[in-house]
Amino acid sequence: MRDLREDLDPIWRSAALLGSGTGKARVLMFTAARNGEGVTSMAASFACMAARRSGKAVWLVDLDARRNRAFKGFERGIARDIGRPGRAYDAALKQPPLFGITPKVANARQDKLMPAHDIEGLPLLVTRFRSERLKSGQRVFLQDSPGWWETLRKMASWIIVDAPALERSSAALTVAREADGVALVVAADRTTPVEVEGARREIEIHQGRMLGAVLNGVKADARLANRFSA
Repeated sequence: MRDLREDLDPIWRSAALLGSGTGKARVLMFTAARNGEGVTSMAASFACMAARRSGKAVWLVDLDARRNRAFKGFERGIARDIGRPGRAYDAALKQPPLFGITPKVANARQDKLMPAHDIEGLPLLVTRFRSERLKSGQRVFLQDSPGWWETLRKMASWIIVDAPALERSSAALTVAREADGVALVVAADRTTPVEVEGARREIEIHQGRMLGAVLNGVKADARLANRFSA
């Protein structure tokens, strides 16, 4: 995971217009058409930027329950001025959980499977899923939980969602309608316009509101493209 904050001012200016005037947290989701586009770096960097500029807490919600790349990235240290994960809080928010488990095992603890860890020195919390609590043969899945998202909106200033690439997971499609905006991360000179356009259509079919395509890896900065295909 890399620190991309110095490249994200153009994205910040566009995202700052999302959901303005509602008094609730803005929800911005980052995803990609293909693996390896830099989604976690982009989402984590934007979350750190939002935490520096916001008065209330910012949440970084990682939808990849198996890999927890965002949390692990902070553990390794994203930048010198960004602290490591600290205290863990129960992120269930007294709502139906964001993740479900099947099959359920009798007498096994199913609660507190997704904590949110504060990041030292920032009003930022990063979620992770405790996959070590799963029993042999159990599978974790993302489920629709509108009450959870609504409760979180009342607590935070920004909710940044790190969603796996569409070629590997349908997680981004499951929660697309909860986001005020969806940004597709596109590695420069790697993902084709056809792939980006296909991802855009999938997200919009699932009631997602596209913010644009974030071009990651260009020489000057991360740029927000208004056009998806040439």
